[in-house]
Amino acid sequence: MSELCNEKLVYGNLVNGRWMESVSGNVITVTSPVDGSFIGEIQAVSKEEVDEVIRYSKEGLSSWAGVPIFEKARILYKASEILEERAEEIADILMMEIAKDRKSSVSEVKRTADFLRFTADAGKSLEGIAVSGENFPGGSRNKISYVRRVPLGTVLAISPFNYPINLSASKIGPALMGGNTVILKPATQGAISALHLVKALQDAGLPEGVLQTVTGKGSEIGDYIVTHENINFINFTGSTEVGRHLSKISCMTPLLLELGGKDAALVLEDADLKYAASNIVEGAFSYSGQRCTAVKRIITTDKIADQLIDMLKTGIEKLAVGDPRDNVVVTPLIDQKAADFAEFLIQDAIAKGAELIVGNKREGNLVYPTLLDKVTVDMVIAWKEPFSPILPIIRVKDMDEAVEIANRSEYGLQTSVFTKDINKAFRIAEKLEVGTVQINNKTERGPDHFPFLGVKASGMGTQGVKYSIEAMTRPKAITINLTE
Repeated sequence: MSELCNEKLVYGNLVNGRWMESVSGNVITVTSPVDGSFIGEIQAVSKEEVDEVIRYSKEGLSSWAGVPIFEKARILYKASEILEERAEEIADILMMEIAKDRKSSVSEVKRTADFLRFTADAGKSLEGIAVSGENFPGGSRNKISYVRRVPLGTVLAISPFNYPINLSASKIGPALMGGNTVILKPATQGAISALHLVKALQDAGLPEGVLQTVTGKGSEIGDYIVTHENINFINFTGSTEVGRHLSKISCMTPLLLELGGKDAALVLEDADLKYAASNIVEGAFSYSGQRCTAVKRIITTDKIADQLIDMLKTGIEKLAVGDPRDNVVVTPLIDQKAADFAEFLIQDAIAKGAELIVGNKREGNLVYPTLLDKVTVDMVIAWKEPFSPILPIIRVKDMDEAVEIANRSEYGLQTSVFTKDINKAFRIAEKLEVGTVQINNKTERGPDHFPFLGVKASGMGTQGVKYSIEAMTRPKAITINLTE
């Protein structure tokens, strides 16, 4: 077996260049949401072990910050090659650990390899600037400020279950290129996949102590590591509830938060309905809707609703549902709790008058794609993020009402606008209270060099390769005063 784990599939944490098991002997068993099978065991580390990891990160900071940028980039290039070589192997683990279909699992690994390459390129393009004092009134050309970006220190990267490879790398890569050391705390479900990413980065030549991992129960070490005085930046993807908690307790530690969403698709009467329906079905149901950027509600008018629903129904009924190993689109949800919540949302809507078009079927954690028409604002599904394959349709009298309902959400991640009139699209886009408006496309994260952000309860700060590097570095000015 690899040094990453032993023959019993007990996975260690990377601590100062070595894969270590917890001295306590405490582990957490990870089982598959697909069939309950054993995936492996990860370490449940203690607070004392957290202290040790942070100490190593601090010790490695100065040497890593001094490594030339081209050398940092070389390591990320190598890691991307290793990920591509291991894509099938890691995809097999992803598929069973988080019930992601094979095509999407392979795609996630390869997309991550591309992300690391682009991050390396972006890091190499970062340059300092010289600012002349003469530009300001009363200033002098004898005063020059040399400004460059320097690392913040130790970055705590907390990644979610749904994209454990990509959303770990999106934190680790930019942080490393900025000269920081990184501690990764992955979600328990998805941790084994994330550890394979870390192994690829280690094998690419990262020095000891630059990237380390901490696995364990959030209830035991979560608040402790977040509030540790030697954590200099927190980069978190997860629920809004946890994000709010982190914001409250982090006490002046800068944060980058990627939280929930209730992304709407506004379909105007002049839209290409066939295209919109196909695009929305993909956006709503891929990976069972377990994405912050999934299309989570349609808002449209009575004039086109029935025609749009027929097209949506046809597309949904074609979706393959079942075991992720069988090249399906809709797979079991991450756990029983998620499936229970999905079932509650469906039943609440139907009890309050929503019309079931298709779906409302469940087998264990597997919730079949469900389309609900005539959803009203008094139904829970109109506002709560389902993180499951449920798509509600809200009918409105016009687009002014559609914008009002879209903006009434506590979330503000993305919204789609489907129309052939670009002027209408821009007018509506200006009114929407979200980080990104997609015109004639489903809500989605990429490309990864675009700015990605949420407002209100959807997040804090801006991601995207260049933006992430800037978020995890700071300007440092050295002023030169020339003498006559």
